[in-house]
Amino acid sequence: MVVLSVTTVGALLASMQGSALLIVLPDMMGNLHMGFMTMLWVLLIYLMVTTIMVPVLGRVSDMFGRKKIYVLGFAVFAFGSLLCGLTGLANLGIGGWDLVAFRIIQALGGSMLMANSMAMITDAFRKEKLGFALGVNGIAFSAGFVIGPVIGGILAPYGWEWVFLINVPLGIFGTFWAAYRLREPKWEIKEQKFDWIGTILFFIGLFGILTAVTYISFGDPNMMYIVYIMSVIGILGIIAFIFVELREAEHPMMDLRLFRNKNYAVGNLTNLMNGLCIGAATFLLIFYFQGALGKDAFTAGLLLVPSGLPMMVVGPLSGRFSDKYGPKLLTAGGLALTTLALAGLAFVDQNTSLWIVCVLMVIMGVGGGMFMSPNASSVMASVPPAHRGIASGARIMLRNTGTMFSLAIAFPLVLAGVSQEDMVAIFLGTGQAHAISALISGLQEAFMIFAIISVVSVVAALLKPRGFT
Repeated sequence: MVVLSVTTVGALLASMQGSALLIVLPDMMGNLHMGFMTMLWVLLIYLMVTTIMVPVLGRVSDMFGRKKIYVLGFAVFAFGSLLCGLTGLANLGIGGWDLVAFRIIQALGGSMLMANSMAMITDAFRKEKLGFALGVNGIAFSAGFVIGPVIGGILAPYGWEWVFLINVPLGIFGTFWAAYRLREPKWEIKEQKFDWIGTILFFIGLFGILTAVTYISFGDPNMMYIVYIMSVIGILGIIAFIFVELREAEHPMMDLRLFRNKNYAVGNLTNLMNGLCIGAATFLLIFYFQGALGKDAFTAGLLLVPSGLPMMVVGPLSGRFSDKYGPKLLTAGGLALTTLALAGLAFVDQNTSLWIVCVLMVIMGVGGGMFMSPNASSVMASVPPAHRGIASGARIMLRNTGTMFSLAIAFPLVLAGVSQEDMVAIFLGTGQAHAISALISGLQEAFMIFAIISVVSVVAALLKPRGFT
């Protein structure tokens, strides 16, 4: 329970930050004279950095100890949050790019927390109680998602900077709490060489692909040359990484042989596809509530609550049932409910009753709660203790990669009929009717595409691939 108390603080910190930030975006854009593209970088750079660094830091924690990395993660996250908050107070007049830079530091701290959270819980709990423990930890994540918009709405009148600054005392508390209460796992940490070549190739490959995906998200045809160049660099980097990890590395950064295990492989595949299906959902719903319906930031935040509350209730229950009956039907059922909700959201418009939208969000929340804990349990229980750091990191990396691709699909559809100037005007409450109509059309297309992909994820969850052990 000690581990749960510490990881709960970390999960609450990370999820509360993300949802609260969405609420103050209009204020931030106005205060820093930030363009729409810069605003996207503020959001996406955190996701991009954590996607790349989580598996690397997971491997580092396997080699040198989870406690050290986790404690450092709290401290770095708090420091990065302080710098982000001071950006608003200083207002250097460079359009928010200093905030983007400081978000990188914040993301490094977040990566250290993410890479170790599930691994430490798996170390601390027996297999028959693991699903429940991961579900309880998921409550903190869902609670942060629920209260984040409320916190953001409360702090917004005092300045958007406080959405970052509130993390500082929480991060300091987490640093000392983790340092005092955590213990290193009982399994022996063997001396190993760090796989520098594999790590560098992994960084180059994933950085290239995610940079290309990010520029696709912007939907700017003038930047397609960057997409082509970075795609080639990324693909070549990943190919070289796979070759080195399978053929050359004595102690690989990411042991790809883990994917020979059926539970590990299928669990990560469905996790990737679920990230692809719902990764952009929160952004799309914010666009719908603030852009299409003209709700203020605080009201839009409260309207996100129906998707978070069910996850808080269903997550631990789903984890407990998966401990008893296995994860397969729960994960498939959760993905099926997600598919239903996405298909329903593909038909919402300005005239749709809010209660219908909220019911669809509740269904999505229940689906997420049913899926997440059993999926995490099946993946983490399938690997030996010495590989749990990299297994946890790889799982988060794949989910975040799915989210990045989700945004790359959604944003061009949403922005296809809306210029960046019109999008900024919509968020500031001065959007024109034709732009709002184009926005809704893009939202509907995006949700329908994700519903179709989600159908495939249900099939994948039910598969029993041959050739796996």
